[in-house]
Amino acid sequence: MLLNKVNYDKKIKYHNMQKEPKKQLLIFKWITKIFSDISIKKRLRLEKINMEGVKAPYFIISNHMGFVDLEVNALATYPARVSHIATLEGHYRRSLLMELDGCIGKRKFTTDPHLITACEKILNKFGSVLTMYPEARYSPIGTTAILPDSLGQLIKRLKHDVVVLVHHGNYLFSPFWDWRRKRDVPLYTTMTRVLTKADIEEKTPEEIQKTVTDALQYDEYKYQKDNGIRITEPYRAEGLHKVLYQCPICNTEYEMYTEGAILGCSHCGHKWELTELGELRALDGETVFSHPPTWYEWQRANVRKEIEEGRYSFNDEVDVYSLPNTKNFIELGKARLTHSMETGFVIEGHYNGEDYKISRPVAGMYGVHIEYDYCYIRSEECIQISTMDDTFICYPSEKNRVTKLSIATEELYKVKQEEKKAKREARLAKKAEKQE
Repeated sequence: MLLNKVNYDKKIKYHNMQKEPKKQLLIFKWITKIFSDISIKKRLRLEKINMEGVKAPYFIISNHMGFVDLEVNALATYPARVSHIATLEGHYRRSLLMELDGCIGKRKFTTDPHLITACEKILNKFGSVLTMYPEARYSPIGTTAILPDSLGQLIKRLKHDVVVLVHHGNYLFSPFWDWRRKRDVPLYTTMTRVLTKADIEEKTPEEIQKTVTDALQYDEYKYQKDNGIRITEPYRAEGLHKVLYQCPICNTEYEMYTEGAILGCSHCGHKWELTELGELRALDGETVFSHPPTWYEWQRANVRKEIEEGRYSFNDEVDVYSLPNTKNFIELGKARLTHSMETGFVIEGHYNGEDYKISRPVAGMYGVHIEYDYCYIRSEECIQISTMDDTFICYPSEKNRVTKLSIATEELYKVKQEEKKAKREARLAKKAEKQE
């Protein structure tokens, strides 16, 4: 059995993740600016805060809610050249174009030492703006996702001003769970320098991490209500059941549905309307959660309880496609996908005459990328699990499961980190006792 490898034909070559970055060509900067002007400039309000005298190179940390984030970035940074740390599937069949546009390919939720040297080259040699989206996926519920623990250490090493882009309205304009249909929503982005070179020199990585984490907090539904933004499209709730998958009335999972502006549970019959101001209102009985992110966090608490009580696990037959390079997705057929505290993610399948096993332990994944409508292969929900060399796109046979998998990945990682911290503190306490 091959571990973390698949028995590909010899003609299949892995993407070279050690490629040197290229400086963004001027023509790409202009094309991106023109496209963004046409696409969103009329609906965008950009506010720059503490940006006096800030010139490239600098390091942008941005929240991530949709493709429109990149368009806003182009307008916010113009006329500087920009390089994005971009997921490798974003390079699919256009790798050279992406590289000439200054993008660095990365496989999601993997540790890539080469990435640091590439970032240093972009900032120090090219003098470009470097943009990172540390949430590493589009927000499912319009709130801040978990960030990597290493972000503060990376900023400390790069030693350049840090600018935080926080987009508002992007999620409401094109929600992750129904991204093909846009809503008539204004966009508002703040561009704030939160750390200078002097700040980075003085602060510890932990202090830097906290500064950036605090600056990246957002809640799109609160923003919508506070600003009186009305979304009147009759289909405004369609797809939300993919994110709010558990009924708070009967606690049943995976039997939620949406139709028009209605979110309902097919098990108990309870229904809610997603109002024009983004609140949930029960059509009968108790509303329970009027704020969608509060519902989402309730689901998180339930997943955490399952983990703590040893009840959490996932086991399903999935259809697997892989992306060893940027040329073609390869259909690997059926496989078994499991997820648990003990093993993390495991994919076990058979391809080209040999069994394979892909394993990603809990401690190595602070999050996982999911899709509700994946445009590259099949317009269905899927989950992506990457190694340093390959990316595996898994389509579960059971529907509406991927949101819980995403939450569980984050909570399992937190548990492991908490256990690690407790052990470290116990060792230090024991050492202190001996010294006394």
